[in-house]
Amino acid sequence: MRDVHVDQITKAVSEMCQSAGVTLSDDMLEALQKAHREEESPLGRHALEILLENAEMATGSALPYCQDCGFSVVFAKLGQDCHVIGGSLTEAINEGIRQGYGEGLLRASILKSPIDRENTGDNTPAVIHYEVVPGDRLELAITLKGGGSENMSRQAMLKPADGVEGVKRFVVDTVANAGPNACPPLVPGIGLGGTFDKSTYLAKKAIMRPIGQFNSDPQIAELEKEMLVLCNETGVGPQGLGGTVTCLWTPIEVYPCHVTALPVAVNIQCHANRRREVTL
Repeated sequence: MRDVHVDQITKAVSEMCQSAGVTLSDDMLEALQKAHREEESPLGRHALEILLENAEMATGSALPYCQDCGFSVVFAKLGQDCHVIGGSLTEAINEGIRQGYGEGLLRASILKSPIDRENTGDNTPAVIHYEVVPGDRLELAITLKGGGSENMSRQAMLKPADGVEGVKRFVVDTVANAGPNACPPLVPGIGLGGTFDKSTYLAKKAIMRPIGQFNSDPQIAELEKEMLVLCNETGVGPQGLGGTVTCLWTPIEVYPCHVTALPVAVNIQCHANRRREVTL
């Protein structure tokens, strides 16, 4: 058994929030640079130039990359031989978000209730997904999920007869309908299988995967490549101004499903794709 104190967890989460809110991850920055080189539309290239300039200014000034500093979504993998001491794991994560958003001057966007619309003032509580795994480590991954892209996400319970072609149509339609509202170029995470709720979890999990890291199943990896081509053929383009780069990456996560079902979810991520991870 290995002990991890809640203070370590709070500190790590705070640092991840502040870093993710200001500086793009290396893979996202490289993806935007590649998109700028390959974009065929002058307007699209200009939009990408602005995004890259914004990224440079945000890092240089230590100010938020985007005014929408997002909903904190955490994936926590707790080793079965890891013992969290000194308090509650959930409270430690939320305290890290509270401190990180305050110290990092990140906008608080979370409401106590969708009905009364009162802001909690510190961007808590987070949405936390827990998974117990072998080992004695605690792995934490966080994404600061923007509201505009989240609002354009969709889920469908397709008929098995719709098959993979039905999945493709649904994903492409979701990306096309999102248009400029989700701040493209996008990373649409795709969840296939499971149940209604499992498919949406898979879609969210998919956006956490580094760009270019294909699914380990060769068949799904080929589908990921095809989906990227199909989504870019929508012509939405950077910031919805038209062009050849609408999506940077189309990761897919898959889970077994019932014989009567074909669940599919698309969790759209914007060009910021703010995420960090740490192992304690």
